[in-house]
Order: sequence, then structure tokens, then C-alpha cells
Amino acid sequence: MLKARILTAIIILPLFLSALFYLQDIFWAAFLLILTVVGAREWSNLAQFSVKNTIIFMLLTGLVGGELLLLLSESVKINAYSSNLISLYILSFAFWIIAAPLYLKQLYTVKNPLLWMLIGWILLLPTCLALYQLRAINPLLLLGFMATIWISDTAAYFTGRAFGKHKLAYTISPNKTWEGVAGALIAVVLYGLAWNFWLIEESLIITLVPLLIIMAILGVVGDLYESLIKRQAGVKDSGNILPGHGGILDRIDALTSALPFAILALLIFYSPSI
Repeated sequence: MLKARILTAIIILPLFLSALFYLQDIFWAAFLLILTVVGAREWSNLAQFSVKNTIIFMLLTGLVGGELLLLLSESVKINAYSSNLISLYILSFAFWIIAAPLYLKQLYTVKNPLLWMLIGWILLLPTCLALYQLRAINPLLLLGFMATIWISDTAAYFTGRAFGKHKLAYTISPNKTWEGVAGALIAVVLYGLAWNFWLIEESLIITLVPLLIIMAILGVVGDLYESLIKRQAGVKDSGNILPGHGGILDRIDALTSALPFAILALLIFYSPSI
């Protein structure tokens, strides 16, 4: 398993970085749309859709996602900080700070397929759009935000293994601890301070560290949320497209909650005039 994880990472990471920095906008959008549809397929499995509902969900995800990407691409050509689709980022943020925590407390369960589809779109579509718009602003900025989640996850893992005693959510993810979360937040703060040394935009310097901390916290919520969905579905991974890593949703679980917030914060607190 470890060998497969390492080999997959060695192959996938350079390909992703090449796409991030060198693909033309239209091909980047196509790449994101493909990932979103694959994510929709995995979500269908987790939601235990029928074959008919799975096909409908994937088709609608492709159509709606393609249309939204087209609208966004036209907007960011004029202004990379376009707020034309900010309502979707707000919807995503509201979901992660209100609905997801309630679900994690298991105060309600989802049974209606239409509601499952709606939740799937709230997870997938704002993430897809955030990936596109953040790259339009600056590919390095997108990579920096994604690295926040990678650093948070890595620090949480090693800190939890070394010092973890108090379980964060034992019934959902037994290996996660409060010590791991603390280690993740400390690592993200240090990362944010280091980032500030070469950051040019003074307006962003003031809000960067708090932004990264909130992203890390939201990343934990996103991770726990998918863990609970997988546990309820009775599966270990959302898919098997990435050997040793599971599915697309397994790799972007924390990003679905963190990246839409990141672009939302930029649009609200740092949106330079054209």
C-alpha cells in the first residue's frame, strides 16, 4: 500500500503541477470538469444512488459545471477577482459552518436522492470554480492555498502519532486527535508567517495567517464529513482511481471545504480595482 501511494504521488504530482502552470485556460477548465464529473460518480456511490440517478447526476454535473466554468472564464478575462459567482462560494461556506457540523453531530440523516445530489453539487461545483478562479488570479497563490491543506494534514498526522491522546471524533475517524489538530494549526501559522516574507500585496499580509488558520479548520471539517459519509456507506475509500490513495474525493475532501472559502475571502477582503 505504501509503495503504491508513493508511486502514485510521484506520477500524479508532476502532472498536476504541469497542468497548473502550463495548460491553457480552456484545457484547465476541461481538466477540472473531468475531475468534477469523476467526483460526481464517486459521490453517487457514497450516496448509494440507483444506476438511473447516477447517470442523471453525472450528466447534470457535467452540464451545470461546464456552463458555470464558461461564465466564470468570461468574467475572469475582464477581472480575475470577478464576484459574479460569489453566491456559490457563500453557499459553500454556509454549508461547511452550519450544515456539515450538524451532520457530524448526527442530528439528522439524508435519505432523499435529490438532497444528496444538492449536497454533492455544493461540495463539487464551488471547489471546481475556486480552482479555476484562484489559478486565474495567480497559479502560485492556488498552489500556496493547496499547500496549506497538505501541510495541515501532514502535521496533524505526525503530531497525532507522537502526542495524540484525546480523540477528536472517535466514532467517525478513530485516528484523529485534538493534539493532531493543534499541531496542524501551529504548522499552518508558521507556514503563513514564512509566506508573508515574500508576499508583495500588503493588504493580503494582514489577513493571510487568519485566512490560512480558518482554511485548516475547515479542512478538518471537510475531512471528517467525508469520513462519516464513507462510514455510513460502508466503504473505506470513495473510489479506486488513484492506487494507494483511493478516489478523487479522498484527495480533495479538505479542499472542498477550504478552497471556496479562500476565494470568498479574497473577493471580500482583497479585490483590487481593475
